[in-house]
Amino acid sequence: MYSPIQDGIEKTARSVRYTEAKPPGHLSGWVDCFWELKTERVLTDDFLLHALPDACVNILFNQVDTNIAGVTALRTTFEVLNLGKTFHYVGIQLLPGVWQGNREEIVDHFVGTAYAGRLPLVKKSNELSGLDFAAKQPVLAKLVQWFIDEELVVSNLVTEKILANLDSIRTVSDMAAVAGLSPRQLQRTLQQTTGFTPHDLLKVLRLQQSFKQHFLDLYADQSHFIHSFRKIAGYTPAKYADKFDV
Repeated sequence: MYSPIQDGIEKTARSVRYTEAKPPGHLSGWVDCFWELKTERVLTDDFLLHALPDACVNILFNQVDTNIAGVTALRTTFEVLNLGKTFHYVGIQLLPGVWQGNREEIVDHFVGTAYAGRLPLVKKSNELSGLDFAAKQPVLAKLVQWFIDEELVVSNLVTEKILANLDSIRTVSDMAAVAGLSPRQLQRTLQQTTGFTPHDLLKVLRLQQSFKQHFLDLYADQSHFIHSFRKIAGYTPAKYADKFDV
């Protein structure tokens, strides 16, 4: 099953801890992981998180100020998020294509204001506050089940087929064949359910896969790989590996 790498945390970062856990088995078709990112002491300098696109949607909770929450996702390029000198976030990373809530609520930048939407995110953030990460996970699982019951999170057979066959997909035509759709049907379906064009989704999934298998399995040659990687991630592959834990 598709499981993207964590966002970029510099190797020199100290007293910043990232933890993730797989969801209960009955939620594995919708959730990649539950995660927590927090400081263990006040930092000397602001911490910059180098967020990479992965086609996932995250439900984010700020545990320092529980009024701050949101639905987040990146498109096709990285974003540098200044989290400050002290922070504590927890979240749910949903697999590509399963979030069918209000797409206008999704933000692709730092979330620093109180949540004003209709989802029970602030109530849930207050419920999570004060619990350790292990104790937070059943609370997060209940929220996912609520999303499913409300049909805000749904099964997406097209993205399921694509993610299950990533190793054999090289082109948009391959993606359409795997999904059992014509290229035009694929275009329409993906834009409706994910907001991505097939080409943009393929670029993001290729980037994520390149961390786990040899780039020549995914790209025509090294030059193509380096150009595509730098455009999406902001660094060449070598410089990214030197700078961040991967």
